[in-house]
Amino acid sequence: MAEQPWDLRRVLDEIKDDPKNYHETDVPVDPNAELSGVYRYIGAGGTVQRPTQEGPAMMFNNVKGFPDTRVLTGLMASRQRVGKMFHHDYKTLGQFLNDSVSNPVAPVTVKEADAPAHEVVYKATDEGFDIRKLVAAPTNTPQDAGPYITVGVVFGSSMDKSKSDVTIHRMVLEDKDKLGIYIMPGGRHIGAFAEEYEAANKPMPITINIGLDPAVTIGATFEPPTTPFGYNELGVAGAIRHEAVQLVDGITVDEKAIARSEYTLEGYIMPNERIQEDINTHTGKAMPEFPGYDGDANPALQVIKVTAVTHRKDAIMQSVIGPSEEHVSMAGIPTEASILQLVDRAIPGKVKNVYNPPAGGGKLMTIMQIHKDNEADEGIQRQAALLAFSAFKELKTVILVDEDVDIFDMNDVIWTMNTRFQADQDLMVLSGMRNHPLDPSERPQYDPKSIRFRGMSSKLVIDGTVPFDMKDQFERAQFMDVPDWQKYLK
Repeated sequence: MAEQPWDLRRVLDEIKDDPKNYHETDVPVDPNAELSGVYRYIGAGGTVQRPTQEGPAMMFNNVKGFPDTRVLTGLMASRQRVGKMFHHDYKTLGQFLNDSVSNPVAPVTVKEADAPAHEVVYKATDEGFDIRKLVAAPTNTPQDAGPYITVGVVFGSSMDKSKSDVTIHRMVLEDKDKLGIYIMPGGRHIGAFAEEYEAANKPMPITINIGLDPAVTIGATFEPPTTPFGYNELGVAGAIRHEAVQLVDGITVDEKAIARSEYTLEGYIMPNERIQEDINTHTGKAMPEFPGYDGDANPALQVIKVTAVTHRKDAIMQSVIGPSEEHVSMAGIPTEASILQLVDRAIPGKVKNVYNPPAGGGKLMTIMQIHKDNEADEGIQRQAALLAFSAFKELKTVILVDEDVDIFDMNDVIWTMNTRFQADQDLMVLSGMRNHPLDPSERPQYDPKSIRFRGMSSKLVIDGTVPFDMKDQFERAQFMDVPDWQKYLK
């Protein structure tokens, strides 16, 4: 009998018997701040307020106010778990995704009968339709502007349908049939499509797909220049799984939906219409973002008018905590792939591996492992750092280390700064560059000499590599190799 196509349920079936990676609870939990508050202690990690830790993904089976819905959080909140789910070594996931971007497998459209995402259908024209009662979207904290869809993959197309794309945005439930969506200016293809529709004063049809195979979710977070305008990132998931992602026609909109998603919201991004993000709460806050701080409520979000909600039977609502390790996996691993792609083209063989650690939320920091063959390679490490900034403009800090340093061990990385680094000669500071507006230090009041507008930054390179001609003076103490060491623990 053939295996079912890849989807969230198939992934959960593979990890559900491993208590390190998956745990279910029937204890009642309130989706309003309590659910995320609980998981903060169990497995959030990342830049979440301490105490926190890396732990199993959690399935909450008894969610107050939603008797027929389970809520899953933390599925990707462990790099090792992502490696397990992708059937790949977690240390080389960046290289794996780089290969997947270069060899995409395009999605395919299936018949309605083969799309479990449409097993249950609610239309906005139905009496009593209210997304706030149908979609168990949690809040991260009591200060959130409202319930958020935090890991919904938005599918949209250009007006002539020649290009399509998937991206992830924060979306807040504002009314019975209305969402506010934050589309960061200048970087997302969905935003370019929306601008095209708005210029024509026409609503843009979209679907929002929630509860997905993590290959889809992580693949969807690639950005230019790695995936140029018109590149549909669902092809990345197809390459990861060696199987095309299945799509289905929308029920109320002329757009595709992911056929095996747990939840789908259909609707339109409305032209020339905006809404205050915290219009229902007036907290002044949006939700916690990846740097670890509450984002400010946006005074003018774009508006999605919801026309339908569909879901699978016994549906699973999926959510993430904004600053958690889950964001590190979603944003960091594709960024590693983007950096590797660019440096491999420019200086092949010199960057052995790249890691975007939790300390930077997956976006703000990268650690690069450098290989030097001869004296002509001295200085190439700093070229690599500049290429990393070119590959991903939201990067703020690059740490360069040698091949004998474990880039996944922050103690080992910081060790290089104490024994292979002199601040007066091994620091590079690049002022007045563009970065990420969610970093609260990137505002003119903080550094008026270098920051003219919010979202600008001074960027940092820490060169912890040993000069090639001094390599023999920095050899680590060599211990005996004992391949069967584990027998001493039996």
